[in-house]
Amino acid sequence: MDSLNPHALLPQRSAIAEAANVQALGAESWQALMRGPALGDAELKALNRIAWLRSLPAGAMVFSRDQQASKLVAVLCGAVGLGQLRHDQPFHLERTVRGPAWLDLASAWIGGCHVQDARVLTPAQLLELDVDAVREMLARQPAMAERLLACMALNVHSLTGVTHDLMHKDAEKRLAAWLLQLSRRSAEGPDVVALGERKRDIAAQLAITPETLSRMMRQLKLKGLIEVQGYSVRLLDLAALATLAAD
Repeated sequence: MDSLNPHALLPQRSAIAEAANVQALGAESWQALMRGPALGDAELKALNRIAWLRSLPAGAMVFSRDQQASKLVAVLCGAVGLGQLRHDQPFHLERTVRGPAWLDLASAWIGGCHVQDARVLTPAQLLELDVDAVREMLARQPAMAERLLACMALNVHSLTGVTHDLMHKDAEKRLAAWLLQLSRRSAEGPDVVALGERKRDIAAQLAITPETLSRMMRQLKLKGLIEVQGYSVRLLDLAALATLAAD
């Protein structure tokens, strides 16, 4: 799959659209994406009128970096990798987005292309909002503009933190921060992290080699901070990990 042309993997809406138009996406799903106070019935109806849902298997391309962006794209569940896919080379993963979270909330607004390729890492459900339909919705629901602005600000804040960590923290601190970030979304509890990605993909996100990742995991284990059981990592001392990540 890695050696294929990215464009050949772009899914066709008619083939994979789960429904012609999403009419009943729950308030909880929307709230996880839109943030802020509870969404009202009018806001939920307005969002559902313009939303499209897609279900994609692992390995499928969501969009390519030279594709014109016309939609706001979010991951409802599953994981999607952002990075670069070139001819005859493995997909170079730079960041993983796990649902519920926005995958690309910015490109469509400026009428440009997506900045990165997006490829499904685990079976995922995606949500798309046509940017022109969003503009029309905002004319009727102006309070929604504040929500979208807050979402964009949150994305910028998060990416700024990632950039800071890559530039100023060593590998062990970046790994500790990454484990804590995953633990906040863990379905198994705040002290358990499921490693659903390949070692090389995790290492790529942390800007280290797979060998360095293994060594850092061993160091955290020897310090009594984590316990590794197969594909699960139990965080034994959240406070100590937080202190390590913040140094």
